[in-house]
Amino acid sequence: MRAIMMTEPGSPDVLAAAEVDKPLCGDHDVLIRIMAAGVNPIDAKLRGNGLYFPDALPAILGCDGSGVVEQAGADVTRFQAGDAVYYCYGGLGQKAGNYAEYIAVPEPFVAAKPDCIDFIDAAAAPLVLITAWEALFDRARIQNGQKVFIHAGAGGVGHVAIQLAKLAGCEVATSVSSDEKAAVATTLGADLTINYREQDVTEALLKWTDGMGVDVAFDTVGGVAFHQLVGATRVYGDIVTILQVPEDTDWKTIRLRNIRVSQELMLTPMVMGITEAAEHHGDILEQCAQFFDQQKLSICVSDILPLEQAAEAHRRIEAGGMCGKLVLDVAQSGGDNDE
Repeated sequence: MRAIMMTEPGSPDVLAAAEVDKPLCGDHDVLIRIMAAGVNPIDAKLRGNGLYFPDALPAILGCDGSGVVEQAGADVTRFQAGDAVYYCYGGLGQKAGNYAEYIAVPEPFVAAKPDCIDFIDAAAAPLVLITAWEALFDRARIQNGQKVFIHAGAGGVGHVAIQLAKLAGCEVATSVSSDEKAAVATTLGADLTINYREQDVTEALLKWTDGMGVDVAFDTVGGVAFHQLVGATRVYGDIVTILQVPEDTDWKTIRLRNIRVSQELMLTPMVMGITEAAEHHGDILEQCAQFFDQQKLSICVSDILPLEQAAEAHRRIEAGGMCGKLVLDVAQSGGDNDE
């Protein structure tokens, strides 16, 4: 089968097309013919800095995708050949990822693709949906009526986080870098957009909350952006970040204000092999599929590239400034080779 291989850590140029064996389908696996693969910042970080697992090279990157079941293992109960699915699995080094024509995925990670979206949109969704869901519902435990701030509301995680928070009955503020992105965030349901290039995020949030601070702050940027949230989160509030907490964090103020700080890494079940968490991921995707089909949730895809242009996809990711997600169209790339 066709695949894009990472041969060593480095620039996007280390990604090269190759012919590799189709993966075998284990008893608990679903063998999927990949139609499209999501491209995420974690892919570029792994390519540039190295994989989670030693001695994993060469490797196939790509954590999420969509496709059609070609074979279901003997112990699989929820899927059969011909089913359209989406999932987040592989691409960290221990298992082959989705920059390829086929992947074998353990059943708990897989969910039926929403009927109302195509394979491109479905491939863009899993990693960001699970990240936003776990951050908001599992870590911060958002509730109806709360005021929630989401960094980078036009970004991959941010744009679905806005929608999930609105579905929970929250008022939502978000940060953006342009009028165009503000319009995107507003369309998705944001009640307040803050252009961080022109406004002080902390001051804007305190004004929005009459000086109290937001109930929940979701950091998808890190660094200085995290620091802005300490003074903008209410006493007994929550800050959740998907980045490493900065070393110079003002823990004294966080403690004084009894702010709960949580970290979110949706890759943990794959890295640590935690089956129960994998099942939770599948449940999240099943619930989100219902939201898609009820027209309550949407995914923004900014760019679609053929599989062979994975290196270019990484360059665009690293350039920053994108709205929504970038996807590799596997089905329309190259020729068919099942060997």
